[in-house]
Amino acid sequence: MPETRSKDAIKQYAIRLGDDALVLGHRLSEWCSNGPFLEEDLALTNVALDFIGRARMFYSYAAELAADGSTEDTYAYTRDCRDFRNLLINELPRGDFAFSMARQYLVDVYNLAYMEALRRSTDSSLAAIAEKAVKESRYHLRRSRDWMLRLGDGTVESHGRLQRAVDELWGYTPELFAVDALEQELADAGIAVDAASLRPAWEQSVTATLAEATLQRPAGGWEVSGGRRGIHTESLGHMLSELQFMQRAYPGLQW
Repeated sequence: MPETRSKDAIKQYAIRLGDDALVLGHRLSEWCSNGPFLEEDLALTNVALDFIGRARMFYSYAAELAADGSTEDTYAYTRDCRDFRNLLINELPRGDFAFSMARQYLVDVYNLAYMEALRRSTDSSLAAIAEKAVKESRYHLRRSRDWMLRLGDGTVESHGRLQRAVDELWGYTPELFAVDALEQELADAGIAVDAASLRPAWEQSVTATLAEATLQRPAGGWEVSGGRRGIHTESLGHMLSELQFMQRAYPGLQW
């Protein structure tokens, strides 16, 4: 892979991972002051901060590669909806607590495996970011899995809400493992993660947890994708209108 092409591809890859972290982090931040009880309110806020911090690292690395004066704020606050490349599952509205926990669990299983693989990247900067993210991801998965068990094997109400959430989210999970030409090129070079290879272990882990939580694994039959191509749900546009308001209203604003 030519050096110029490699640098641009890695930049785009870093932006994608930053988008995933920023969007999910923002969704989790919407629970701040809205959690079911104080301890969980603080926990959700801290997890949100973990993802925002992860986004900053990926965006900063992308800006370093671009070497065009851009910063992490450039990627977070000045791009339009179609320029974002996050996975669709991350942008869905927060929903109720069961929905947020179901989404978080499905993504946490994926993220932990992904970051464990990414820390073996031949790109030292990506590997370093992943090394830090792995520690956070272990904690994220531990708590989201615990909530799956508590809600799934809890009351009739909590079980029903969680089952509906899993059913609504299931069609968004295949996109987690889709690999396009850019990611395949980088994976072949030992830089990116071949997400498709993570699917068997993800399915095994998720299926076991669903069974333990007395939940039914959805039959599937429908899939939604497009995030990596900039095709999003209307939810992302609404989210960005809030996230980017200050920078749009006052261009170049610095704290």
